[in-house]
Amino acid sequence: MFDAHAAVLTPIETLILNVSLLFVVAWPMWVAGKSLRPTNDFAMLALLALFATSGRILLDPLPNIQPVTVVVLLVGVHYGASRSIAFASVVAISSNLVLGHGLWTLYQVLAWSLVGIIGSSLAEKFRDGDSLSISRIGLAAFAAGFVFDWVVSISALHSIPMEKFPVYIMVGLPFDLAHAAGNLAFAAWLTGPLSEIMTRHSSQREAVVEPVKVTY
Repeated sequence: MFDAHAAVLTPIETLILNVSLLFVVAWPMWVAGKSLRPTNDFAMLALLALFATSGRILLDPLPNIQPVTVVVLLVGVHYGASRSIAFASVVAISSNLVLGHGLWTLYQVLAWSLVGIIGSSLAEKFRDGDSLSISRIGLAAFAAGFVFDWVVSISALHSIPMEKFPVYIMVGLPFDLAHAAGNLAFAAWLTGPLSEIMTRHSSQREAVVEPVKVTY
């Protein structure tokens, strides 16, 4: 007879399961992205949104560690500011339908949109000749972790007085650092493969990006 209590997972087991599921999501997305016809950028953005949303939900047990910030940054680099803003909005709203929706969703949309705009504005700075530099993407992603968290923290001003805001920021610094460190790891993992498939499916970018290699 099935014992429901025996099926309850520990937090570590839950995290291992969720990370495994994230790889399960990533692999067919990668295969599907390679099989799409070239310049099918909207389908590619839909696949990226599915991956980013799934990653944020599945990695929720980890404090402030998720792939969305890095993916939004790369979308800004390859597809431009306006599409990165739309992408950030879709991911924030869809993931918060599961994780919890509230006023903070607006600030998350604003913060990730800013990350996408930064990616678009600095697209050429991330290049080293014909190559895309993982170290530069990683540095930007690390900084973007703090930028995102501090913009979202502004939502706290709806419930706390301004004089307590610096203390609120200080208390959140360990979570900001976790976000930034996680972004470094995701930048190392995702920059190469995502840049390859985004370059292939990017017919209507605001800034033309030539096919790139990835360097460290």
